[in-house]
Amino acid sequence: MERREFILASSGYALSALGLPDMDSITRRTKTALPGAVRVGQGEVAAVRHMVKALGDSASELGGGHARHLAVRYLTQDVAPWLEGYFTEATGRDLFAATSQLVHLAGWMAQDEGDTPELRGLAQRYYAHSFRLAAEAGDPELSATALRGLAVQCVDLGYRAEAVQLGEACVEYGHQLDNPRAVAYYEATLANAAAQDDDRRMATRHLALSEAAIGKSAAAGGDSWAAHYSPGRWAHESGMILSRLGDLDAAEEHLHLALDIHGLDRRRTRAIVLADLGGVRLRQGDVDGAMATWSEFLDCADGIRSVKVQAALQDMRVRLRRYGGVPEAQELRERAARVTG
Repeated sequence: MERREFILASSGYALSALGLPDMDSITRRTKTALPGAVRVGQGEVAAVRHMVKALGDSASELGGGHARHLAVRYLTQDVAPWLEGYFTEATGRDLFAATSQLVHLAGWMAQDEGDTPELRGLAQRYYAHSFRLAAEAGDPELSATALRGLAVQCVDLGYRAEAVQLGEACVEYGHQLDNPRAVAYYEATLANAAAQDDDRRMATRHLALSEAAIGKSAAAGGDSWAAHYSPGRWAHESGMILSRLGDLDAAEEHLHLALDIHGLDRRRTRAIVLADLGGVRLRQGDVDGAMATWSEFLDCADGIRSVKVQAALQDMRVRLRRYGGVPEAQELRERAARVTG
């Protein structure tokens, strides 16, 4: 059994959700169409890709809780019949790849919408289904990205061993790609999982590999998840890995890099980076700097429906309790209580 097959056959949270892909499903549909099957062409593929971009842009700006129902409705009512349709093999692979991205987006939206057992389960199932569609399409980048979604969810829920194992699978898929940005994306995933697992040696090694990859010329632009992994997003993720490893000065430098040099084009993303930078500054003893940064965070956070933003608001309020006699701290706590999302 190959190493990747072993990873996907392992038991445990998330790993058990990865059913074996049906690698012949596309070929079968090119030979035998079900009664009443619709004919599908590149127009339908382009439509799915367009919707993924439009819905993804909205979710990135305002949080996953805003438009998940739209993504799910489009998937179940429009795209599902196309998957059972009649198409050429080339169109079928493109359709499955595009649908993999749509399903992954629905998973990300569910994960970002809230921290409940129902939403966690939905996200896991969507990521697993996204992986199967990507594998059937023969797309290693989308396969790796779906596994990354599961790895990040495992990190968030404290399933550290599974997160490392899934991160290793991401990196293995990434070795098939001539795309430095994708390689950086998956190496950083493994570095983050290793840092959460308190494996400093592994985290440092893969963070360095990620840095080397993000510093190379990016491949041609695209609409995939990895294509959007900009140097700014890398700087944010690496900053939080360094914070976990205890290197607060380097963490602050990377978070400043994300905000000031590379910029972040989505309000949700910028809010989360500002919240993280405020936390790092507070740990460094820079109370004034932390409160100034958190004030900017509150400016960005209002109206964003994201579990990460809500968690950052709660974390900030709790940490500011110890400064009850400081008027600025009390003002921030009051403003945080008024933030809607």
